[in-house]
Amino acid sequence: MKLVRLSPETELNGFDCGDEDLNNFLVEDAKVFSEKRIATSFILEDEGHIVAYFCLLNDKISRQEVVNSQWKRIKDSFPDGKKFGSYPAIKIGRFAVSMRYKGRNIGTDLLNLLKGMLNDNPSYSAFRYLTVDAYLSAMDFYQKNHFKVLSEKIVNEHTRLMFFDMLELV
Repeated sequence: MKLVRLSPETELNGFDCGDEDLNNFLVEDAKVFSEKRIATSFILEDEGHIVAYFCLLNDKISRQEVVNSQWKRIKDSFPDGKKFGSYPAIKIGRFAVSMRYKGRNIGTDLLNLLKGMLNDNPSYSAFRYLTVDAYLSAMDFYQKNHFKVLSEKIVNEHTRLMFFDMLELV
């Protein structure tokens, strides 16, 4: 298996994770999001098959989105004089594993690869947190992978905002 960055030439046929929204994003939106510099997508391939994909975009954790107790923990993790109204993050915009590869721990392995990739690769811009608007049905997966609920408020009927502190990898 190999992880590749989505390009205009990438073939996207035959992917089915069992969720129409996630399937449609990959086929209909991922290349446009890349072209418009909204999000960057990565494809995990295995012998010409799309095993999984994720996309990343810039984000922030701000005071307005977070319950008081969680905000206090976030704020207190920074030294005095370095406390702001928001902190930089990278958002996982989409994350899906093909149904034909489910049950093989690929989601966790890919999430660990993603965390390592972001942690090990110095970028032009710093960030502290990894965020995701997790589908309610995927919350257990993210919690198993050390994400915490950022807000008790359900973002819409289907998702809840969660985060992972990248300093947990150090």
